This record gives sequence, C-alpha cells and structure tokens, in this order.
Amino acid sequence: MIPLSCFKAYDIRGRLGIDLDPEIAARIGHAFALGLGARRVVLGRDARASSAELAQAVAAALVAEGVEVLDLGLSGTEEMYFATTHFGADGGICVTASHNPMDWNGMKMVGRGSAPLDPATDMARIKALAEAGEKGSDRPAGTVSDISAEARAAYVARVLSFVDSAALKPLTIVVNAGNGAAGPTFDAIAAALETRESPLRFIRMHHEPDGSFPNGIPNPLLPENRPVTANAVLAAGADMGVAWDGDFDRCFFFDHQGGFIDGEYVVGLLAEVFLAKEPGATIIHDPRIIWNTQDVVGRAGGRAVQSRTGHAFVKQAMRATGAVYGGEMSAHHYFRDFVACDSGMIPWLLVTELVSRTGQPLADLVAARQAAFPSSGEINFHLADPKAAVERVRAAYAPQALDSDTMDGLGLSFADWRFNLRASNTEPVLRLNVETRGQPVAPHVAALRALIEG
Repeated sequence: MIPLSCFKAYDIRGRLGIDLDPEIAARIGHAFALGLGARRVVLGRDARASSAELAQAVAAALVAEGVEVLDLGLSGTEEMYFATTHFGADGGICVTASHNPMDWNGMKMVGRGSAPLDPATDMARIKALAEAGEKGSDRPAGTVSDISAEARAAYVARVLSFVDSAALKPLTIVVNAGNGAAGPTFDAIAAALETRESPLRFIRMHHEPDGSFPNGIPNPLLPENRPVTANAVLAAGADMGVAWDGDFDRCFFFDHQGGFIDGEYVVGLLAEVFLAKEPGATIIHDPRIIWNTQDVVGRAGGRAVQSRTGHAFVKQAMRATGAVYGGEMSAHHYFRDFVACDSGMIPWLLVTELVSRTGQPLADLVAARQAAFPSSGEINFHLADPKAAVERVRAAYAPQALDSDTMDGLGLSFADWRFNLRASNTEPVLRLNVETRGQPVAPHVAALRALIEG
C-alpha cells in the first residue's frame, strides 16, 4: 500500500519522478481495468516527452488485465472522448497534463459512453485499487490495436457536422498549436474542409508537436503567453486568431486587432448560436463569471444552469439536464452532440461560421457584451495558506453581500459587482474572478488583492 498524491478531484496530475512515474502509471492502468470491469479501453497521449513512456506502462497493465487496448497514439483528449463512445469501449484514458509545467504529467479518464468518472465513487475506487497495487490473476492477455487513422477520420467527420461549410466566407485565421498535440488533428480538419472547397486561409505557427515545448508550455489563458498569437494576427492582417493548450480541449480566440477574447464572452456567443437553433434549450455555465452568460441565455429564451467548475462536473450537469451546450470561462466548451464532452476544435469552427454569416468581425460580436459586463479575467495567487486568505475575504465582504454562492469556492454578489474566489482542482493555486454591471473592475480587484495577499 502506497499513498498516491497524483489523484486529484477528477483527473490524475503529478510531478514526474515524485507523484507519477511508469510504475505508478501501471498501477493506475491495472486499477482502471479492475475498477470499471473494463474489457476494451481507448488510449491516447499528448506530445509531452514523458507521455509515450507513461502510455506504454498503462497499455501493458491493461493488456495484463485482459483488456483490448485501442491505441490512438498522439491525439487530443477530445479524440479519446469521441473514440470511447464511437468504438463502444468500456472506458478511455488520455495521458496528458494539459497546460501544467514541464515536469508534470497526468491522465484524463472516462467510463463507458464517455461518461465522467464520479470523484466520490469511480475515482475513489480506482485510487484505492492503485494504492493497494491490485492486479487481476486469471484473465488471458489482452491486445493492442492501432486505430489512429480510423478514429481520426470518424472524429473529423463528427466535428465538421457542427457547421455548414458552404456558409464559410474567405477568412484568414492564425492558428497556434503551441507545439502540443493540436497540429496533426487540425491538419486533418483543414484537409477535410479543402475537399469541400472551403475559402478559409490558415497561417500555422508553433505547429509541430514537440515535447520540449521550445516556445513555452501551451497555456494561452496566461496573459504572458498571448502576445505571440496576437502579434501574428496583426502581422498577417488576419481576421482572427485561435490558440490551444497542450491537449487542445481548450480553445482561445483573438480578434482582428489582436485582442484576447475572454472565455465568458465566447460562452455567450456559442450559447446564442445554439439557442437560435434550439429555442428554450438548457445551457450550462460554471460559477466563476456568470452574469453575461445568464443575461444572454435569458434574453434568448433559454435556461441557464450553473455547475461546479471542472470538466467532470460540467459533463455530469450536461447529461443530467440534457443541455445542448455548456461553457466554462477557462475555454472549455461542451456539446451534447459530441458525447456531452468538451472540444477545442468545434468552437473555432462555430465562431468562424458565425463571423461568416453575420459579416461582423469577432471584436464587434462581443463588444456590447464586454461593455455591459466587464470582467477581470482569472487572477492566480500562489499562497502559503490559501484557506486563511479566503477567510480574510469572507470576513470583510460577506456581511454586505446580497447573495452568497458556495457551490465552488466563495462567490459573493453585490448590487453592481460580483466575485468568485476558489482553489484550483488541479494546481496549488487560488483563483480570483471579478465581474461588474458596466462598472470599472480594477478598484475591486485591487481591494481583494490586498486582502488575499495579506
């Protein structure tokens, strides 16, 4: 029995050689097979230098448990989600640490039907089995099959089913794969669009997968990582820019002026797109920045439902409510007709179609919403005692709050502004988000920062 610190709320994340190594990966592989009773498992991996070795360890453990491993090779997490259902597998694993630092890796896992693993039951059971080092004893060895070509072709067809390619207009788009896993998958989508005589023109940057990440860890949510894409958009005179994180389940947008579009405004845009197609539908949103989404959904006659932050929780809410779409301000976008999972490729296709149909640049499509509901963007704090910081904020602000929301962290609302302060589920970080009703955000951020930093 060894304690495993790499098990987080709904994922595996850990420092290489400390929290996660091939031996631990093998333990998790055995536990996954035993805990889910799995006989067929889809396995993918991102571009990190350590991912191939960890994926091999997981595959060997699964084979030892008699599992038929359907190997995607280098792929995005969403390709694993799609393939798990498409091939009728009992579960799926993608070896990835997404946007975490170089010395980290991890796994994202789902069950049959690409359903998220419940943290309190499924993940707890797998963790207990992995810590105990449990292995099966009487199954004949399984097999490994390379399904990468077949799986990607089916995935591309599914992604493209979300848009009318005939509606696309001549647009120039900068795409930044960040040397992660996105490049080859994007190329497959672009090639399929070319067969439909798409007028889109793409400018690729940092496109080749490279586990050394020569241009830095792909995480466009960090302000310091945005200028490279923004500058490329300006230099090319492009209509917009798109950037992805390492496993490309998050998609980030830049307008033609190089402006970064905060995720909550993209959620509002996509909510409008789906409510126009399906009036009265349910839209899921996370608790961090909520007013813009709630206003958009209400005006369009839909139903806005709040979920806890994190892909496992949003997916549970999507399935429980039958929501057509769900979005998080962190740039995760979920689609009922994509196995109720998140995709980083479907959003840019939908936004491109919207820009084409309306004839309006992306900047204009979000300008009114940005003015009506300004937001701070996510501000991260690395603190020795995060709990004490939250309590200082609670003591100072809770007595005057008009509404308190503790679904995920501390959310307090006032007449014309609101904030959410929560601990990350995957990193040792406290995250702050502030929004207002047309008022400046900066004074509230400054006051909160002083309290948080003590």
